[in-house]
Amino acid sequence: MARMIDNPYRGRADLPAGLVFDAGKTVATAARVRALLGECPAHAPTPLHDAVALAARLGLGALWIKDERERMGLGSFKALGAAFVIARHAGETGRDLTDPTEALTGQTFITASAGNHGLSLAAGARVFGARAVVYLAETVPAGFAELLRAKGAEVVIAGADYEASLAAAEARAAAEGWTLLSDSTWAGYTGGIDVMEGYTAMAAEIAGIMDPPSHVFLQAGVGGLAAAVAAHLRSVWGDAPKITVVEPEAAPALMGSIEAGAARACSGPVSAMGRLDCKEPSLAALESLARDADRFMTITEEEAAEGIAVLAAAGFDTSASGGAGFAGLLAARDAQLVGPSESALVILSEGPADD
Repeated sequence: MARMIDNPYRGRADLPAGLVFDAGKTVATAARVRALLGECPAHAPTPLHDAVALAARLGLGALWIKDERERMGLGSFKALGAAFVIARHAGETGRDLTDPTEALTGQTFITASAGNHGLSLAAGARVFGARAVVYLAETVPAGFAELLRAKGAEVVIAGADYEASLAAAEARAAAEGWTLLSDSTWAGYTGGIDVMEGYTAMAAEIAGIMDPPSHVFLQAGVGGLAAAVAAHLRSVWGDAPKITVVEPEAAPALMGSIEAGAARACSGPVSAMGRLDCKEPSLAALESLARDADRFMTITEEEAAEGIAVLAAAGFDTSASGGAGFAGLLAARDAQLVGPSESALVILSEGPADD
């Protein structure tokens, strides 16, 4: 059964020291990423569905679904992250971008990935002529490695879990002098903040179309998506929506950190929500969410499976990770935390790829 806690730090300026990132609150606005995306011929806003029939079935006043399954042909919201940062690097070289494939020749970007972040890095590197190296944990399906190789990335299998593969990628970056481009942040590393900036474009598209709903449910692994979207929606909508962060029961890194009043790693079994199965929070994301989120929730594997089954029956096929926010909405409705006159926003963060 889902577990939920209210966030005692919501809106507070005086966060405990253990929840404050070294670099402070640094989640950027969407202005710079939207300007850059406006120059990209492959970019188009993704759909925001007014799911009237599904809302009626669920006994809700309204349900909005932001559909990231076809974002820039990469199949997830992550297309807005690493590829955006690499494009920014290219623009800052001062080189003529008439032929972008030579803009970053000789540069290597390296990351660890539990899923779509690696595809975004590979795609961005390929466009601008850089080299991409992606570290995967041993638990990542072999098919995903093949997808990365098809995008031109070099794939290295290292470590029993995401955290181990990230440590290996960080060590390789330091040894080779390559650019580490993680979607997380930790003491001494702030690169994930730039990746999060890319994600704010998704929130800007949402806020530019609809009025604030009663509730927003955001799935989280290290917390980048949730923090970026919540920060932008707060800047536009203020206190209007109640924002709930949804994590796997097997990886409650953000909830556990909020409960402890300081960043905490967690442990647990492997989750079917593979993109969200992250045992350590992004410190910048944690600080941002400590201020912006109203509630933190964990969902079980069974609740995640039920959520994607309901979505599939309504024509919204996605993965356990992609539908976790929706599964959180179902759990909150069952707990009578979302009423029949209220409205909700969820994000389908990826297509029905294997987790």
